[in-house]
Amino acid sequence: MAVENIVIVGGGLAGAIAAKTLRTEGFAGPVVLLAEETHHPYLRPPLSKEYLLGQAQDDALPVVPAGWYAENGVELRLGSPVTSLDPAARTVGLGDGSRLEYASLLLATGSRPRAIPVPGSDLDGVGTFRTVEDSRRLRQQLDGGGQNVVMIGSGWIGMELAAAASAYGNTVTLLGLEEVPLGAAIGPELGGFFRSLHEANGVRFRLPASAAEITGRAGRVTGVVTDAGEVLPADLVVMAVGVVPEVSLAAAAGIGLHNGILADASLRTSAPGIFAAGDVANALHPFTGEHHRSEHWSNALNGGKVAARAMLGQDAVLDTVPYFYTDQFAVSMEYSGFPTLITGPPTIRGSLEAREFLAFWQRDGRVVAGMSVNWPRSDKPQKMIKSFITSKSALRPDVLADPAVPLDQLLPAA
Repeated sequence: MAVENIVIVGGGLAGAIAAKTLRTEGFAGPVVLLAEETHHPYLRPPLSKEYLLGQAQDDALPVVPAGWYAENGVELRLGSPVTSLDPAARTVGLGDGSRLEYASLLLATGSRPRAIPVPGSDLDGVGTFRTVEDSRRLRQQLDGGGQNVVMIGSGWIGMELAAAASAYGNTVTLLGLEEVPLGAAIGPELGGFFRSLHEANGVRFRLPASAAEITGRAGRVTGVVTDAGEVLPADLVVMAVGVVPEVSLAAAAGIGLHNGILADASLRTSAPGIFAAGDVANALHPFTGEHHRSEHWSNALNGGKVAARAMLGQDAVLDTVPYFYTDQFAVSMEYSGFPTLITGPPTIRGSLEAREFLAFWQRDGRVVAGMSVNWPRSDKPQKMIKSFITSKSALRPDVLADPAVPLDQLLPAA
């Protein structure tokens, strides 16, 4: 190939950060960023939090300023979906019928909302949630309050959307397949904490329950019929039942898949010259020796950096501790760790009733995950939790729970 160029497929956080890292690492060759959406790459976490609530505006969303791409010689093609991938020829096919060569390719294709086959899901007032357009539309629909909102899905996005809908003064009912919201993610005790928080703010729960049918009149949603036969009035229905990794390009090209695109610790896929990062990548993590796929922004941020450096031949691995956060009503929560390593209930420091606590999950006496809820930032709780995890030090649960023992005293001596 005459020109050593890099092509990035996907205009989200991972793709934009990869392009930025290539330039900051000194790569001077051509970089083409292909984005299916017509917006400049933007951050997704605010969409279900402060942006949806009107507490942040459009200028809070871009990964980098709009002018950065041209100023740094990155060719950003918006509204440019990739339709095919040929690893042998090292080309991608574009929606306009043209083909683009690459020396190295990053697949940062993200994920899409999971579809559920519910009769009536095509009615006006029924939607999913993923993009900035979804957030703008839902904000407009919720503003002013006084509506019946049915949320389908009891995971993080469903709970954040329920909190926002309630904060606007709407009547919110949430359906989920779990006995306790967020139970699969953080267990029944802490899932119960978030349920109590929502109920104190007027959110109603139907758990476990699913939507058997969405009813309507004149093409517009009027209600949701649960699998128990209950009819819930609905002016708006949001289906937030998770996402699936967008692997269609990789699948058609014969790239190794398992719960996403399989990648090594440097985010290399089974195809030479092709890397994967962000939601779509199921990467080997050096800490656990297992593959992990994360749908959170920190994974996209760090994965974009690692993929860029690995494409440049550097010794880069994705070895950061997974992290995410949520804001719901007056509760701010941060979480670091490896949920797949958890084997039992958490140890609590602080008070769930006071809505200020830390939670530590252990395996064989070692912390593998931790959560901080409204905990003083002066204690640097997430930094401490990550240090506990990476040090692999054995810690007694009673000491973890004791607020009289400063967190930094639990770290091993340097």
